[in-house]
Amino acid sequence: MYLSLTSWSFPALTLEETAAISRIIGIGALDSSTKGRPGLDKAQLLGDPRAAAERVAALKVKVPNFYHHFGDSLADRNLALPGTIDANQRDLEKVLTFADAAGIATIFFLPGIINPGQSRSQATAAAAESIRALLDVAKDFSAEICIEPIIRSFAESPAVVEELVDRTGIRLALDYSHFVCLGYTQEQIDPLCRHAAHIHLRQARMGKLQERFARGSINFPALFGTLRDAGYDGALAIEYVHQDFLNASSDDVMTETVTMRDCFNDWNAGGA
Repeated sequence: MYLSLTSWSFPALTLEETAAISRIIGIGALDSSTKGRPGLDKAQLLGDPRAAAERVAALKVKVPNFYHHFGDSLADRNLALPGTIDANQRDLEKVLTFADAAGIATIFFLPGIINPGQSRSQATAAAAESIRALLDVAKDFSAEICIEPIIRSFAESPAVVEELVDRTGIRLALDYSHFVCLGYTQEQIDPLCRHAAHIHLRQARMGKLQERFARGSINFPALFGTLRDAGYDGALAIEYVHQDFLNASSDDVMTETVTMRDCFNDWNAGGA
């Protein structure tokens, strides 16, 4: 396992500046996306995937993951929305072309929301159909697609996530904070580690999606050990953010990032 940063943690910086921060603090890896100032231009990426890959290659850091948005909001073209499969498949083929050219191992997107008129079970069924169609596109590429279950999606509980994995075979970009915020214990979330293709790290507690390291309830040394025991050997992306979503805008992103870095490095050194 190794650490990465997320480019969207630093919304005022350019992509190249976020890569420089990753190098300076000794991480040397950076997840990319189309979010904010450090994000790639989505229209340009879809129009010329290989040119976008050249920009990523010039960063001089490892880029383990790309966060893709099919639409312009959480609702737009979400995976549980009927009628979106064809357009999403077309875009995914271009995103996978970009990822393979850039040497990016995984691509994640969100699972979808409960759309107007849907129940949770209907949203799950619609998203499962979409995911199977997207997996069919991905089978011809090296990069692996995965989903991140998040608060306010239809996949807010470990049970629903397990059902979705069982129905589709999709793997996860797993972030404990979304489940902890809703009151699930760490032991209730741990079984999802066996489905992980990518990991996000940030501290949280019940009722708060993002919390200062010292005030949160996630036991990160235990989490690292659970991942190792599950056979996970990929990236651990530190994802403190500065954004309005669920009031995640008041933390010192740099201090919390370095604190998380030190937590992992201290744990990892113990296994040397």
